[in-house]
Amino acid sequence: MNRIVTKGIVLSRTNFGEADRILTFLTADHGKIRAIAKGVRKQKSKLAGGIEIFSISDLTFLEGRSEINTLMSSRLDKHYANIVKNLERTAAAYELIRLTNKVTEDAPEAAYFNLLNSGFIALDDDAIDLGLIQVWFAAQLLKIAGHMPNLRTDQAGKKLQTGKTYEFNFDTMGFQQSRAEHDAFNADQIKFLRLLFSDNQPKTLQKVEGINALVAATAPTVQTMLATHIRI
Repeated sequence: MNRIVTKGIVLSRTNFGEADRILTFLTADHGKIRAIAKGVRKQKSKLAGGIEIFSISDLTFLEGRSEINTLMSSRLDKHYANIVKNLERTAAAYELIRLTNKVTEDAPEAAYFNLLNSGFIALDDDAIDLGLIQVWFAAQLLKIAGHMPNLRTDQAGKKLQTGKTYEFNFDTMGFQQSRAEHDAFNADQIKFLRLLFSDNQPKTLQKVEGINALVAATAPTVQTMLATHIRI
């Protein structure tokens, strides 16, 4: 039988039998891997310490004849211990895992692994606003899944202009000139949306002037984009 040596993040875990556990890992180079960790719930298990939640682990699997592999060894590469010190951040981290597990197939691209790891890095840093991390993660999920909004031109193909306000159309994933002020986006908010959907990390975005107000103004729209175009 073949061995798989890789790095992984725990997406789910289910107790099995008296002492075993079946886990689903997200990896960068082998997609999702389901494996049984035999005896992992025993007090002296050598596997348990290497498969902590909110961690990157070095893993070795023995390929099984079915879809269930066997976890042979595990070692923590990076554990984001600060996350569990805050209940809100812990809940948010579980939600990032849930979303990632929901949107990925058996062989997801490496971008999902990198995104989830970046989410953990941000949540581990309590200087980064939680709301910012959540809206950034949603935007990046949309981007990876191919649902990038048009943040440059309106539905008529004209460049979005400073001084005008626009409303967002979720069906076309683009802007149209707004007739009502209460649901309109201004130039600063649209610029922030561009930053959210770019390659910027939350630590960089945290430095944007007026970040809290920008997050509050844009988060509902990004979350609606996610709910409209990705089954979550």
